[in-house]
Amino acid sequence: MTTLHDAPPAAARPRPPATSEHGDRSGGSPVRKALAYLSLTVVTLLVLVPFAWMLSSSLKRDNEVFAIPIQWIPEELRWSNFVDIWERIPLLTYLGNSAFLSMTITLLQVLTGSFAAYGFSKVRFPGRDALFLAYIATIAVPWQAYMVPQYIMMQQAELTNTYWAIILLQAFGAFGVFLMRQYYMSIPDDLCEAARIDGLSEYGIYWRIILPLSKPALASLALLTFVNTWNDYMGPFIYLSDNELWTVQLGLRSFVGQYDADYAMMMTGAVVSVLPILVIFLLGQRYFIRGIATSGLKG
Repeated sequence: MTTLHDAPPAAARPRPPATSEHGDRSGGSPVRKALAYLSLTVVTLLVLVPFAWMLSSSLKRDNEVFAIPIQWIPEELRWSNFVDIWERIPLLTYLGNSAFLSMTITLLQVLTGSFAAYGFSKVRFPGRDALFLAYIATIAVPWQAYMVPQYIMMQQAELTNTYWAIILLQAFGAFGVFLMRQYYMSIPDDLCEAARIDGLSEYGIYWRIILPLSKPALASLALLTFVNTWNDYMGPFIYLSDNELWTVQLGLRSFVGQYDADYAMMMTGAVVSVLPILVIFLLGQRYFIRGIATSGLKG
């Protein structure tokens, strides 16, 4: 028989879950949740409106694209636009050029960004933090400020009208270093210290310990770099003059004439150019969201 002295103290007794004024145990009222979901739905629809207009315009005639009021569902769906575009311009060549540049630059930025971030986060050396801040500060410098000096350098090196000019200039990125460093800071330093005691070199720690633990951040950086390179217009426009080297963004300019433009074909090409990015994002969205969510946990 349990006596009064055998009863557990009040602090140790289980307490019922706290409830709000409206009786919601999660701490938020149903009305507030409904408003939050409604706001997110409205914002999502606003973001998707341009894509819906682009898809609708790709199935219209040129004179129907800017018709007022907007006819979201055309009376006649011109699926032939997606066949004619391959005959109007060498779209397959443009897509291949964009894929080559995007994959090459993505691979180089992931390699250089992750390696530099390891030095800034796990290796101690004099002036490390000051050097990191100085390097990250370059993000605030607009590209137009050093666009002309870069072009002069590439011209003197005789790399204009080649892919080397774009690859060399975009193989390094301060944002990638910042993103990877923030993720590396969430990895305990004890792992690196234990590996050093076991005789593993810094290159071995980076390759065998840090990289396998950084898949979400690597996927995030790879996706962001790929999308940015795929959508780049000014870089190829400045350095590539040969039509056979054009990317898909430059190829879509072929539909802009001196006095008129084939807007329907431009929208069709835009839809085709978005498909590879959409597929890549759907395949890697789990790692992308996890990497973005955890890159700012510690800094």
